[in-house]
Amino acid sequence: MPPSINSPSTTPPSNSARGRLSRLTLALPLFVCLLIAGCGGADTAEDEGSPAAGADPAFPVSVLSGPLEGGEEITVDAKPTSIVSLSPTATEMLWAIGADEQVVAVDDQSDYPDGVPTTELSGFEPNLEAILGYEPDLVVASGDSGDLVSGLEAAEVPTLLLPAAADLDEMYSQMERLGAATGNVADATTVVAEVRTGIEQAVSDAPDAKGLTYFHELGPDLYTATGNTFIGEVYGLFDLTSIADAAGVKDEYPQLSSEYVVSADPDFVFLADNECCEVTPEQVSDRPGWERMAAIDDEVHIVNEDITSRWGPRVVDFVQAVSQILAEHESQTTG
Repeated sequence: MPPSINSPSTTPPSNSARGRLSRLTLALPLFVCLLIAGCGGADTAEDEGSPAAGADPAFPVSVLSGPLEGGEEITVDAKPTSIVSLSPTATEMLWAIGADEQVVAVDDQSDYPDGVPTTELSGFEPNLEAILGYEPDLVVASGDSGDLVSGLEAAEVPTLLLPAAADLDEMYSQMERLGAATGNVADATTVVAEVRTGIEQAVSDAPDAKGLTYFHELGPDLYTATGNTFIGEVYGLFDLTSIADAAGVKDEYPQLSSEYVVSADPDFVFLADNECCEVTPEQVSDRPGWERMAAIDDEVHIVNEDITSRWGPRVVDFVQAVSQILAEHESQTTG
């Protein structure tokens, strides 16, 4: 029965003209309401199969979880409001696409941007009970360590896996998938477009570097990255070649000997171990035999280890840094 409508039985009976007019006035709204299916029914009643009041019409949504090749689709039933991120890269993506207010906790390695809700949660050794303590409605992780996915599935919590991207296209795909899973499709599309444009501009601004080589130092123990990694993909945008590619090893993150690095004589040395291990260009030049490398004088550069190891939106900063280094190198060699 429509609210706020007086029933004829509640109207005092009257034989006067005023009484008849009063009853007619009361009857007209009731008649109109019946014509539009119940006086307010369009606002309060739900058609069968329509989303509940306040629900996001974009949900439920199916999203690819895992690598582009071999991943599996997951279903997110409603727009998440209690997201837990177990990946520093995913955390950066979430903030970039405007999903920050939906995130309640991030792992102990997530430190960017400032103010993220860092906790003691670990993405390497996830504690299911601790994760569920945040009552998540979506968990984002880079891998399925400790049977994370099956444990969360038993608790009816969807898990979106975003593993290390093989290349830029997969990185773009991950940002778009995260946008779909969180209800931030438009913002994710904008971020992807901005990152694409920034990278293309930085590459076009750089001089030709074909034939030049580099050594990207992940740690003082001389672990590095080949051209088949995401790091190598970035350097490859400029036609730079990793000296690890000719080392004859199958590992994409091989450990090289000091003698091999010196004999390869790379044109550039990029130190991604300054923050973690306080390695400096001065220390590198003091390594036995390294003074013979041409790069030692001017081409040993510190690069941000987080930016270079995370395949997120700040990769454009990595590309811009390499572009600037190459521009300075050309200026020095041609000046």
